[in-house]
Amino acid sequence: MHEPNHIRINLPDEAATTDFAARLAATLQPGLVIYLRGDLGAGKTTLVRGMLNALGYTGRVKSPTYTLIEQYDLAELKLRHFDLYRFRDPEEWEAAGFRDEFNGCNICVVEWPEQAAQLLPSADLEIIFTILPDGRTLDIFANTDKAKQCLTALPV
Repeated sequence: MHEPNHIRINLPDEAATTDFAARLAATLQPGLVIYLRGDLGAGKTTLVRGMLNALGYTGRVKSPTYTLIEQYDLAELKLRHFDLYRFRDPEEWEAAGFRDEFNGCNICVVEWPEQAAQLLPSADLEIIFTILPDGRTLDIFANTDKAKQCLTALPV
């Protein structure tokens, strides 16, 4: 069986992003660290919202731009959504206990990981959003065996 470590997906609209997010959610495993990279408005939070909805979360999913983290405890999984766009102070990382969230049990999805690169563990999955005139392209890189399993299991 082919085990991909990189795939590219074209998403023409928000509905396609939500559909892809649901397919990705079906492959998620506890302990994954997922980096989301892309410009403002690229669809990073839309992807997270789609994953959470597919996992059964029915509440409001908002970008944690000001709070830096939103925590979602679902029946089967615990997902932590970080948005580090406004993150500037490494002391805040320690004081807030963010390191504890990367415990091998939580799925940690991190927008703007470059803002705290020296503090974060390496990504299992890295998703890079590119805005096109009509939609988005996602380049998804599997950096670990666990992430390769996700890509291999990704429904087409």
